[in-house]
Amino acid sequence: MASAAGVLPLKDCALAVTPSPVPVTAPRPTPGLWIALAAIALSAIALPLLAVLFAPPPPASPVLAEISKPKRVVPAAELPEVEPVRLAALSLDDARAFNAAIPFSTDPNPAARPLILDAGAEDFGRAVDCLAAATWYEAGDDPVGQRAVAQVVLNRMRHPAFPKSVCGVVFQGQERRTGCQFTFTCDGAMRRTPSPVAWGRAQTIARQALTGSVFAKVGHSTHYHTDWVVPYWSSSLDKVAEVNTHLFFRWTGWWGTPPAFRRGYAGAEPVVAKMAALSPSHGGSDVALATTVDPAAMLDPETIPDSAVPKPVAVGGDSFHVALDKALGADAFAALAIRTCGARAYCKFLGWTDRTKVPAVGAALTPAQIEAMSFSYLRDKDQGFGKALWNCAEFKRPSPIQCMRRTPVAAAAAPAPVPSATPEVLSGVRRKAAPSPTPVPSPAIN
Repeated sequence: MASAAGVLPLKDCALAVTPSPVPVTAPRPTPGLWIALAAIALSAIALPLLAVLFAPPPPASPVLAEISKPKRVVPAAELPEVEPVRLAALSLDDARAFNAAIPFSTDPNPAARPLILDAGAEDFGRAVDCLAAATWYEAGDDPVGQRAVAQVVLNRMRHPAFPKSVCGVVFQGQERRTGCQFTFTCDGAMRRTPSPVAWGRAQTIARQALTGSVFAKVGHSTHYHTDWVVPYWSSSLDKVAEVNTHLFFRWTGWWGTPPAFRRGYAGAEPVVAKMAALSPSHGGSDVALATTVDPAAMLDPETIPDSAVPKPVAVGGDSFHVALDKALGADAFAALAIRTCGARAYCKFLGWTDRTKVPAVGAALTPAQIEAMSFSYLRDKDQGFGKALWNCAEFKRPSPIQCMRRTPVAAAAAPAPVPSATPEVLSGVRRKAAPSPTPVPSPAIN
């Protein structure tokens, strides 16, 4: 019988066989699942987009909020304010972007009427040179830009909100660092002078403008600026023209229309000390030069507190007789005078460091008090005139044209007091002595 040795039982030798995987069929997405997935994907895109589109705008920067002024239409019965030139602290690119966002006015932009300046030879010469200076310093040696600037100056002269003379308009506010209307008059630019050829071209354009030439494109514009700066007034006016890199504006409402530009010419031009290097008409030994303190050295009048502002000689008046504190310094006298005069169109400020020489209220000035005067300031906005003078025997000044003309007490022939209206030291133009009257023979008696 065969042996069973070496043969395993069936249960012990069974092989470990891995069963084959049973195939699983993945469920197919239902239409509802597709819709759900699409909705999730759409919301992932749409929600951030909606958040951007409908989110509240970020708050404007303080600078942009302040310069984005709404237009204000000043009624005809109220004179519009001439704002000082203050520029917003914006980069060049931001300024250009802001200026480009201001739309041009769609209202008519009629040309200004021709102007023929009715003035004597001396005054006409001063007007030509003041206008030439404005065109050259503001527009460079560019004839088109110069003509545009000249038109704005003449528009201002005809407008009641500005001085009535060419030089008065150009040098308005020159006595203050923050008040000049044409920045070249107070920022030191006039230390640089044009070449004789360039100056001659500017004079020619100025002379043409004063004898009837009109630059029609700027219409009745009274303001302008380059496109890389933003004055605080720019968005509140009507933008009407662009000439090269300059933008031109007029007041909104009636004050920007032709009927508003009907003011007459003063008939005379003030002498401007800063023009002496360019213009013989503004210099020479026969002319008492109108002068002001150097703005770079002068204290800002806004720093003078209200408590330091003196009272006028008469209630509601425009004349001030003031005891000055020598410790303030000579340049502070000009700041005090300008702060005291405030917005007055006409103002006379007379000061003494010797308190005993200050006239009593209501008393007329005596020759001795005039001789002892330490400082004087006279303003007449109608003539575009502002002049500060010092007693140079008491205070040294950088230029003799800032010195009072002295009249020794012994030379005063008339014993009567000098009228308090305007002492000799405040005279803007040295006048010729009045001619002696020509004797008229008595008619013959028949």
